[in-house]
Amino acid sequence: MTTTDTTREARTPEDLARLFVEFANAGDADAVAGLYEEGAVMAFPPGSLTVGRSAIRDVIAQMLAAAPTFTVEKALPTVVSGDLAMTSTAPADGTGGRTQVARRQPDGRWLRVLDRPEL
Repeated sequence: MTTTDTTREARTPEDLARLFVEFANAGDADAVAGLYEEGAVMAFPPGSLTVGRSAIRDVIAQMLAAAPTFTVEKALPTVVSGDLAMTSTAPADGTGGRTQVARRQPDGRWLRVLDRPEL
């Protein structure tokens, strides 16, 4: 991500879902992983925890190898406290819910810290 192209950066917590879909549909595992802090934790694959941006990138790459298509889902209200935000969406596939915790970075971008893509 570049600092000059802010359309490819999460300037709000809600941007993270849109960018995830954009990058995943482009098959860009590096860009998807760039939406996560270095020490982020993702509860995926189901029943597992994937810890760290590099490991998240590897899991995302495996998932994207099947060329799935993602859509931006309906956002539920975001809860913000200082530099932390909890976002969630109502999954179009009826899997129960998706929840993420993001943190505002010193440069103003938001990155995911915790991600539970499926309940």
